[in-house]
Amino acid sequence: MNKTIVAAALLAASAGGASAQTGLSIYGIVDAGYVRESGGVAGTTNKISSGVGSYSRIGFRGTEDLGGGMTALFQLESGFRVDTGEQDAAGSLFNRQAFVGLKTRAGNLTIGRQYTPWHQALAQVGDPWGTGYAGGAKNLFPDYGSNVRTSNTVQYSAPPLMGFNADIAYAAGEQAGDNKAGRQFGFSVGYSQGPLNVRVAYNNKNTDIAAAPGVTPVDRSVGTNRMLVANYDFGVAKAYFAFSRDKGFNSAPLGNNANPYGGVPATASTDGNEFLVGLTAPLVGGTVLASYMRKNDKTFFNQDARSWGIGYQYPLSKRTHAYVAYGVVNNKNGAGYTVANNTEPGTGDRAFNLGVRHSF
Repeated sequence: MNKTIVAAALLAASAGGASAQTGLSIYGIVDAGYVRESGGVAGTTNKISSGVGSYSRIGFRGTEDLGGGMTALFQLESGFRVDTGEQDAAGSLFNRQAFVGLKTRAGNLTIGRQYTPWHQALAQVGDPWGTGYAGGAKNLFPDYGSNVRTSNTVQYSAPPLMGFNADIAYAAGEQAGDNKAGRQFGFSVGYSQGPLNVRVAYNNKNTDIAAAPGVTPVDRSVGTNRMLVANYDFGVAKAYFAFSRDKGFNSAPLGNNANPYGGVPATASTDGNEFLVGLTAPLVGGTVLASYMRKNDKTFFNQDARSWGIGYQYPLSKRTHAYVAYGVVNNKNGAGYTVANNTEPGTGDRAFNLGVRHSF
C-alpha cells in the first residue's frame, strides 16, 4: 500500500477562488533472495540476488486536479540492487519509468519512458509468475529490451467500458531524416469480466539506422510480435495461457546471448512462437505457482526449447511474502535459453530461488 506523502493541498487560484488538489506518493518493492544456477559453462553458481520475483525499485507518483474532470499526472521509477545498494542502470536515474500526462473521462494520455502494451499483457494476464522467479515467461518469451519498455513514447489508454480495455503506444525513433528508423508502436485490446481475463497484443519494431554524416545506413526487416493471453479463475485454481508469434529482426531478443551448452551458437530467432500454460492455487495459507512453456524456432537453426517451473509464495503480512521457486529449461540444437528471474537472464538450464519480497 502506498505511503502518502502529501495527501491533499488546496491551492488558491488567481481567479474566481477556484482550487486544485494535488497529491504525491512514494512507493516501491524491495526483493532479495538466494539463487542457485547450474548447467552453464561456468558450472554451478550460488549468489544473493536482487529482484528475483519483482524488480527492486523506488518510485514517485503525483497528480493534480485541473478541474472539469481533468487530472495531471506523472510517474518516476528507478531500479536498484538490494544485494549491493547500487543503482541498477548507471547514468540513468529513472530507468524503469518516467512519464507525465493527463487523465480525462476520455482516457489517459502519457508521454515518456513506459511499458509496452505487449509486455503488460504478458505480465498482467498471461504469466502466473508475472514474468518473475525461476518459472517465469522470461525463460522462453522475448520479454527483453524494447519489448518491455520504450523511451520517447506517447501512450493512450482508453477508459474501461463494459469490461473492455485498450492501450496504444508509439515510440519515436528520433533519427534525423527518417521518421521510420528506430520507431516502435504497439497496442492491446482486452476484456475482463468476472472470472475471465483475456487480451490480445501487437508490437511492431523498426531497428533501421538512418544515413547521417559518418554513419552507414542499415536496412533491416521489421520485427513484430502478436500475442494472445488469458486467465480464468475457477475458484479452486486460476488457469493461465499465453501464445506469442514473433517474426523479423530483433523480434525475439535473447536475455542471455552467450551459449552455455555448446554446439551451434545461440541465435536469436527471427521466426518462431512461444506457448505457455500455467496455474496458481491456494495451499496452506499461501499460493502454489506452476507453468510449462515451449519455444518453436522455425528458422534454419531449429533451436527449440521447453521449460517448466514450480514455486510457492507465503504471505507473512499484506505487504511481505516469502517465496521458493525452481525452474528448468531443455534446449535443442544449440539453443541458448537460460532459467531467468525478474532481474537477471540467468546462466544455466536450472535454477532455484529462495527469498523475500516487501512492497511499500
